[in-house]
Amino acid sequence: MGDSAPPRLGTDSVLRDFLKSEAAGGVLLMLAAALAMIVANSPLYDAYHHFLHEIKGPTLTKKLGPMTPHLWINDGLMAIFFLLVGLEIKREFIDGRLSTWERRRLPFIAAAAGMLVPALIYLFITRNNPELENGWAIPAATDIAFAIGVLALLGKRAPASLKLFLVTVAIVDDMGAVVIIAIAYTETLATIWLFMSAIVLGVMYVFNKSGVRSIPIYLIMAAVLWYCVLMSGVHATIAGVLAAMTIPLDRTPGAPDAKDSPLHVLEHAIHPWSAYLIIPVFGFANAGVSLEGMGMEQILAPLPLGIALGLFLGKQLGIFGSVWIAVKTGYADKMGGASWTQIYGVSLLCGIGFTMSLFIGALAFPGNALLIDEAKIGVLLGSVLSAIVGFLLIRFAPNADKTMEIEAGAAEAAE
Repeated sequence: MGDSAPPRLGTDSVLRDFLKSEAAGGVLLMLAAALAMIVANSPLYDAYHHFLHEIKGPTLTKKLGPMTPHLWINDGLMAIFFLLVGLEIKREFIDGRLSTWERRRLPFIAAAAGMLVPALIYLFITRNNPELENGWAIPAATDIAFAIGVLALLGKRAPASLKLFLVTVAIVDDMGAVVIIAIAYTETLATIWLFMSAIVLGVMYVFNKSGVRSIPIYLIMAAVLWYCVLMSGVHATIAGVLAAMTIPLDRTPGAPDAKDSPLHVLEHAIHPWSAYLIIPVFGFANAGVSLEGMGMEQILAPLPLGIALGLFLGKQLGIFGSVWIAVKTGYADKMGGASWTQIYGVSLLCGIGFTMSLFIGALAFPGNALLIDEAKIGVLLGSVLSAIVGFLLIRFAPNADKTMEIEAGAAEAAE
């Protein structure tokens, strides 16, 4: 099949605004992560660690224990981030780039392969360490803010189709991560609270179907749902995604978001807070790890090595390989305006797993500070390596038009 026409990015104000805020948020996230590493390897480490783990609230559940700034960030602020993720998923599936099966083909294939291959690489490297099996999902995630931030640094060298592809793959990837968190990292369930969660969610669904469009009402119900989910044993952030599914959406096919659509209004309201505050704060609170006394033996231990190679090798092999096969077999069209080298470069950028990978790492090894720190090292190593190599590849790759000229010249010379 021939290349599909490049998307008219300039006409899509929603996507343009999204990419701008994600790019700026991605740069802030990089700075926050770098600051966390500097603080964690300075005389300020004790103050940093003490502040994050000092008791700052009641004991909401026995599983979590007394609330600390770290818990408020990971279980509270991140629920708002997951609410945004849910809103984006709903919008894309009902009224966006994933609204038809034809549009879903390539992102679904790429995201699925981009989660499976890294997990398999991780499990292979850690096969002799059964205690590490629970971390299989850590390298399966893609950090959309960080990756878009890197793409933004490339300016016009990154075609619009690559940005679209990265966004859609990351959104589908987020869906997979949500399912993994809900199923793989939920050990015990409190039936009564699970039942209460279902009732609250049901009430929100009835509100939607009854024409209730008041955003404050949905937010109040979302807060109640968050508490019920927290008490049920399922990770509280899942409440954000579930609540998002009940927010009313006005369809606007081929046009910018409707200003009076509750979902659109809420998404635009939350997005700056998520990009400029929640994600950078999460990065600062979770990326700091002391490297004191850590040598190559610790860095190349099975856990960090499995995560780093899962992100760096697994993502590029899974995503680029699946895209190449899908295009060559005619199952999907190649991204318009992008060369294969550029597609390979964006596949590398999908290996930036930062936010979600750090989040899953904390869930995979609860209470084990050593393994959580090792997981952080692996996430940082794999993400930074993917970012640098992906950036350089796209930066120096010829554009699609130039590639076509070279191929045509080669064909003429052969004749």
